[in-house]
Amino acid sequence: MTNLNNQSEPAKPDGLFMTAEELREYADKIDTARASTAFRDMRSAEDARKELMDKMSKPVTVTEQMRANVLSRLKKAASEGQTEIKVLQFPVELCTDLGRAINNNEPDWPETLTGVPRQAYEAWRDRLKPAGYRLSAVIVEWPHGMPGDVGLFLGWSKPKEA
Repeated sequence: MTNLNNQSEPAKPDGLFMTAEELREYADKIDTARASTAFRDMRSAEDARKELMDKMSKPVTVTEQMRANVLSRLKKAASEGQTEIKVLQFPVELCTDLGRAINNNEPDWPETLTGVPRQAYEAWRDRLKPAGYRLSAVIVEWPHGMPGDVGLFLGWSKPKEA
């Protein structure tokens, strides 16, 4: 069989447009392209996580707009019958023990917080705890079976009686 350029092509059984070898090569190229895209996406996510950690490792100035936003979220959640909201999510790398104390529900978990998470804890301790709010921390993401992100939850339900 010859093509338009009069070059000889291997015969393809039953008029198939590609041989099994050509199909395997095609599939390999697709797999390589997918892996390359996944690698770029993974690297981009890692860069974003590093940027977030850098940003959250430094104290922030709490503005009235930030306070109003939290109050608005609290009121909305309460009006929907909820009794807690997640107020902050951050990488476990912002804990001095990579989230171990939080994961084990140890009473001194707040001592492991650094940066903005520590600042959020101190704001709760100084202003919100006396007003009856509670604060809890939970590992909320488990990439590859390892602690990834921590969520800080602000709650206002009545304490359960024993």
